[in-house]
Amino acid sequence: MTPLAAGNARLKEIRKLARRAVRTERRQFLADGPKAIEGALGIEGCVLEIFATEAGAETYASLLADQPVTLVEDRAMAGLSDSVTPAGVVALCRFLDVPITDVAGPLVVICADVRDPGNAGTVIRCADAAGASGVILAGDSVDLYNPKTIRASVGSAFHLPVAIERDPLVAVEAAKSAGLTVLAADMHGEADIFEADNLLVEPSAWLFGNEAWGLTDELTAAADHVVSIPIFGRAESLNLSTAAALCLYASARAQR
Repeated sequence: MTPLAAGNARLKEIRKLARRAVRTERRQFLADGPKAIEGALGIEGCVLEIFATEAGAETYASLLADQPVTLVEDRAMAGLSDSVTPAGVVALCRFLDVPITDVAGPLVVICADVRDPGNAGTVIRCADAAGASGVILAGDSVDLYNPKTIRASVGSAFHLPVAIERDPLVAVEAAKSAGLTVLAADMHGEADIFEADNLLVEPSAWLFGNEAWGLTDELTAAADHVVSIPIFGRAESLNLSTAAALCLYASARAQR
């Protein structure tokens, strides 16, 4: 099979998925690299087509075994991948987000207005590692299917349910309706995370806010409790994904 060139009409159409509006309209996205493809292949019907360079097909032969692969030229792969150094494999996938009612369990994450794709992907990865039962991207949060979000999750976006909800308050109320205690993470919280095992042991949803301004007063008021992580040194604050990791593992420890 002759590899497809960058000018191929079908590849030109697929490259349009770089735009969020096109992804949303088609409900399709590109999973870039072996980790993302491995995760996507674990969900029945998620992968629609796999594209690989000849070198990529050879390097990841075990991953792609028994999978139909469309070969493309290196220049064509560079157009499909947003990585500085493409791995040589990209999969065309269908959307995989679930209804908000499907995100339930003893430990849930709600991201409200989280704008940075690296942070969103890392929070999803931390949630997966801590054994959380799902993540809700709420409000003006970054697109789940942004290539950087998918890449930062290192496959975890495919491991646990992720829902998308336009209104963060709806996400909070859904968590409460599911019997979860909503814990807002805020540096001015009334409960110290190191002294809050009585809260953490309960089925709960952690509520995290925007990287720059945190949670709105309305969202903070909607939470059942506001929990802080003490700062012992001179740092002004913690990065969102670092704070999320500490909160999620504190809950995981208490619940186990």
